[in-house]
Amino acid sequence: MSRRLILGLGLAIVLSACSSTKNLHSIAVPEGSATAVNIPAKKGNMTVEEIREWPHADIYKDSIPGMSLDKAYEFLADKKGTTVILGVIDSGIDNEHEDLRDNIWTNTDEIAGNGKDDDQNGYVDDIHGWNFLGGEGEATPEQLEVTRLYKMLRAKYDGKTRDDMSVSEMDGFNYYQKVKKDYEKRINEANENYELYQKTKIYFEDVDRAAKEKLGKEDYTLTDLSALDVADQNPYLMRVMGTGGTNAEVGEHINEAVKHYGNVKKMYNLDFNGRAATNDDPYDITDVPYGNGNTIGSVDDEMHGTHVTGIAMATRDNGKGLNGVAKNVKLLSVRAVPEGDEYDKDIALAIRYAVDNGAKVVNMSFGKSYSPNAEWVYDAIKYAASKDVLLVHAAGNDHKNIDKSDNFPTDAPNKVDEITDNVITIGAMTRHYDKDLVASFSNYGKLNVDLFAPGLEIYSTVPKNEYKSIQGTSMAAPEVAGVASLIRSYYPELSSSQVKHILMNSGIKVDLEVLLPGGDGALVPFSDLSRSGRVLNAYNALKMADSMVNGR
Repeated sequence: MSRRLILGLGLAIVLSACSSTKNLHSIAVPEGSATAVNIPAKKGNMTVEEIREWPHADIYKDSIPGMSLDKAYEFLADKKGTTVILGVIDSGIDNEHEDLRDNIWTNTDEIAGNGKDDDQNGYVDDIHGWNFLGGEGEATPEQLEVTRLYKMLRAKYDGKTRDDMSVSEMDGFNYYQKVKKDYEKRINEANENYELYQKTKIYFEDVDRAAKEKLGKEDYTLTDLSALDVADQNPYLMRVMGTGGTNAEVGEHINEAVKHYGNVKKMYNLDFNGRAATNDDPYDITDVPYGNGNTIGSVDDEMHGTHVTGIAMATRDNGKGLNGVAKNVKLLSVRAVPEGDEYDKDIALAIRYAVDNGAKVVNMSFGKSYSPNAEWVYDAIKYAASKDVLLVHAAGNDHKNIDKSDNFPTDAPNKVDEITDNVITIGAMTRHYDKDLVASFSNYGKLNVDLFAPGLEIYSTVPKNEYKSIQGTSMAAPEVAGVASLIRSYYPELSSSQVKHILMNSGIKVDLEVLLPGGDGALVPFSDLSRSGRVLNAYNALKMADSMVNGR
């Protein structure tokens, strides 16, 4: 088995080294990647501000399992970093946002708006990145991959039985039956969720209206509700408000869920063509160029990419919104992830584009269960490895064991052997240092998830100079990408593989039993859910990097 073993505290670990690194593969892992023991969970309700800042907290100081970011910056105070390009492959990113616009990568070899490929890289007017989805400022919804596969296979196998199949056709027919079953299950679940959230919206509006009357004001928090007589406290409202924020924010989240599940008509519509904006063949990797330089996409319908980006690199200490994890970072935007499932072609070309334009870290907060052209993505991952680029991938939100369930893109096609050592896969955790530490939606896997990072109630940028709290492994990945960017800024001697293993080995090792995502209340050791058994810690990571480079 080629997957690297994470060795115990203080033991040597063999890390691959690039040509510019001096014998770093032989340096022992420094002490400091501690096991958190006897740390009491945070008591009492946290304020809205505390919840918004929890990912940066320190487990020992605050009893909140954050990444010790303030302590990390104290460690860097007397050090000087270099600028690092962070590629973000996602939906549209509002690079005009007040908390992002100062950190945007610009292609200085391209002349804006002249309609020419000045740098001859195959992309016309790619000033701040590239938009593989096409369109000019509008959303570009897409089918799910299961829909596309079902449509393709149905044309060949619909109406036929096993008796109609030859021996050579049987594998394809069986695969069709599997895809058909999955498609029908998913569309039924999506329709059920749409109806559920419609009913939830109606009920929330009723109890919200009653609470406003009792409180005598339009906007309220859980603290306000707690001040009411017990008889006037609606249990449902108390529960949903317990996640933090205001009633308006809770209502908005419910409305967004209704809107999301309403899009099933497009994601599961067998006749929908979301590719009209690009006019290319998504199953021909040589059919290029396509798309355009408008990486912002739709500021009305796309927030995911902007939210992800802010987590990693929102401008620090500017008095606005939030402090991103990393400084000394420039954003290279690559729009390749629609509402629906991304095409393998777009992802493969997006990785190559980010690599060719200087990204040293690439965040990939997306994923799917089917990948008909996975070989294109594998080749792109290998290309990134050859150029010493670290790829940070979100593990997914299906509360599944991805050692057993398919989850793409992946660096281990057989779920055991990695094809490269430059991909780190991230699960999501909560602010609760107890049995609820792992987010209930997060995927996990002893072999295929490398590390856990904050992914619940994550406050960050959204389009039009606004901010929201969102959850997902999509939010956990940029926390890691931000720390990786810091390491590559202050310790550029280290290779992508070394940065990956520093992140894994320097995290806080958690000695807790936690609720298994999707496990109906089952408790398992946290160490069984990832390769490292650790949670991200920026301070330890930088300290370990410094020790490897400077020998102290």
